[in-house]
Order: sequence, then C-alpha cells, then structure tokens
Amino acid sequence: MLTVLFYWLATSFIRLCVFIWTRKEVVGLENVPRHGPAILASNHLNMADSLLLVSLVPRRIIFMGKIELWSTPIIGPLYGLYGCIPVRRFEADVAALRRAEKVLRQGHVLAMFPEGTRSQHPGLGKGHPGTAIIALRTGVPIVPVGVSGTEVVSLPRSFLRRTRVRIAFGQPFTLPRERRVTTELAEESTERIMKEIAALLPEAYRGAYVGVTTRTKERTERVARPRE
Repeated sequence: MLTVLFYWLATSFIRLCVFIWTRKEVVGLENVPRHGPAILASNHLNMADSLLLVSLVPRRIIFMGKIELWSTPIIGPLYGLYGCIPVRRFEADVAALRRAEKVLRQGHVLAMFPEGTRSQHPGLGKGHPGTAIIALRTGVPIVPVGVSGTEVVSLPRSFLRRTRVRIAFGQPFTLPRERRVTTELAEESTERIMKEIAALLPEAYRGAYVGVTTRTKERTERVARPRE
C-alpha cells in the first residue's frame, strides 16, 4: 500500500515538474496499449527521459535502472519505493530479468533503455540484448520511443527556462517466439529494436544507426498528430 501511495504522489509531482520545465511535442501516444503488458524501449539522453515517460503515459510504468542509483544519498532508497528494478549493467543479471518478466506477467508496462547508459553527443549508441531477451521470452509488444531535446536539461536551472523536447511513440511490434533464445537471435532482435527507435529520432540523434528508416517512422508520421 505504501509503495502504491508513494508512486502516485511522486507521479503527480513529476507531472507538475515536467509541465513547468518543458514545451512538449508529443507524437503517437495512442500507440501505447491502454491495457495489458508492454515494453517501452527508448533512447536515453538524460535522467529527465524517465520523467517525461511518467508524465505522459497514463499507466503505471516500472523502470529498470542501473543498480548504482540505489547508492545515491537520500534519493537512492526512493527508487525501490517507486517500484524500479535494479540492474547490474553489461552482465547477465538473471534476477533482474526474472523480476522484469514477472512485472509483464502481471500486465504492467516495463520501461527500458537498451543502450544501457545515456547517449553521447547525443547520438544513439549500440543496443545491449537485455530488452530483446525479455521481449523474446515473454512475447509482449514493444513500443519504440524516440526522445530528443532532453540532453540540455539541467535541474534546477531548467525551471528558469522551459526546454523544448520531442517524444515520439512508434507502432507496437512483437518479436518472433522461439523455443530457445540464442545469442544470434538476441543480437538480431536488438538490432531491430534499435532501428525502430532510431527511425523515430531526428537524423542528428541517430548515432550508430544514422540513415535508418523503417515502416514505423512512415506510419507514425502519417497517422499521428503532434500536440503540446
């Protein structure tokens, strides 16, 4: 009960903060399923990316975050209270994968940043297989997300000047279910996920995936209307 109460109080505060410090262009929010499990797979420019997702998606989101955050003074314990899942990055964290799968079996939305760290310069980095492995093992839909503009956010200074940001939600897609998740399949699926994310980003943000175009981008630009 305490966790749920804290989540909704914190979420309300986050939405107020995002309203104050951003001018948002939102594309394709209707692509996020209203019910049932889903994975939000997003690029990662700034800690503010998580706040944007929380403020926009009208469902409870469970985040996977680097375990180092839990050691942050004062704020660290709040990640667990908010329901986040700690992850030992760049290694096979089986416990974190099982917790993520449990979240999806319970019908929640799981948010992941496949790069494993924040993008640099701010180009999209190469993806790591964790997101793909969870999606392959569970068969849940993946909603690619492209965020741009948050790389300049610096709190509390950003409260003094509203930052223009853009966040695009692509069409959901699923990866093929296989009896055995091989390294090759995980790598191919990771590449698919990253290309779907890249297609939602301005060219300057695509980094390792520059030049990528997919049907996701074409569908999103055709049917989704930006809104503040």
